[in-house]
Amino acid sequence: MTVSEARAILREYYENTNPSEDDRFVYTEALQFLIRETKNPAYMMELGGMYYEEKDFDLARKYYEQAAEYNSEDAFLCLGYIWYYGRTGEKDFGKAFYYYDKARQAGSVQAAYKVADMYKNGYFVEKSYGKYKEIIEELYPKVQNARRLNEPMPEIYTRLAGIRAAEGKIEEALELYDEARDFLAQRIQVNPFFGDLTIMKYLIADIYRLRKPRPAEDDLNETWPDEDDLYDLYEILKKPVKVEFLYEKSYGKGEMHEVEAVQEEDGLVIRFDDKWYRNIDDFFKKAELDGEKLTTIYDQLYDIHVKD
Repeated sequence: MTVSEARAILREYYENTNPSEDDRFVYTEALQFLIRETKNPAYMMELGGMYYEEKDFDLARKYYEQAAEYNSEDAFLCLGYIWYYGRTGEKDFGKAFYYYDKARQAGSVQAAYKVADMYKNGYFVEKSYGKYKEIIEELYPKVQNARRLNEPMPEIYTRLAGIRAAEGKIEEALELYDEARDFLAQRIQVNPFFGDLTIMKYLIADIYRLRKPRPAEDDLNETWPDEDDLYDLYEILKKPVKVEFLYEKSYGKGEMHEVEAVQEEDGLVIRFDDKWYRNIDDFFKKAELDGEKLTTIYDQLYDIHVKD
């Protein structure tokens, strides 16, 4: 293998919306080759990120630490996550703050809001809601015109929405949540990373908590969209219920599908057509139509409604 061939493998992998295990193996081999040959920390971060998505956090940490030796801002940020959440078995807020603050000083907006979280929760530093709010307010203008999907606009908007809700500014909070939701849906469409799906789940819960009960269909107001989308299922499927939706395969051609939340002894399980999923998180991670994940084709799903 040459460097050019390895890079070609990476490009081909990026264009594959639903890679197989064999595709992922070849991609991993190419990345490992590029790391050995180029010593480029970007490849170390990419491989570490793949292992993080697969929840193989020990390997993720290994490659993040390699990249940190080259003073990678992204490596500092990701190591902060490793220690903040105890991904490798042990939480260490001191180390988390060290890495987050190191990345923040290098200009990372994402690290800055995690530092804010540590002030809000009193992790390693003295608890200060005022400091938390101050940092989030300062970050808001930096992401208002976000265009790249990896920019932390949803993360900052949801935090600011929580601040506005606490101030009683419900309409402003809902606007922030809705903008964050749209941006996050586009990000998940490209890559259904479990962390982003978790953000979406809690974002949807916050929206439903703040909105008044949904009115009759002929009496919708500005606080409710005209119809539900895929991610409303996070809330709708919290109880035993059957839901239908239309999948528009091509212009003027659609087909109906059914998803159901079924109560079992250990909790709710999800049935989608003839397939079963352990829970709502498993459904959002794995459910497919025509070989594409639902999260990839979410904008082709319409008329989502609870069956009578």
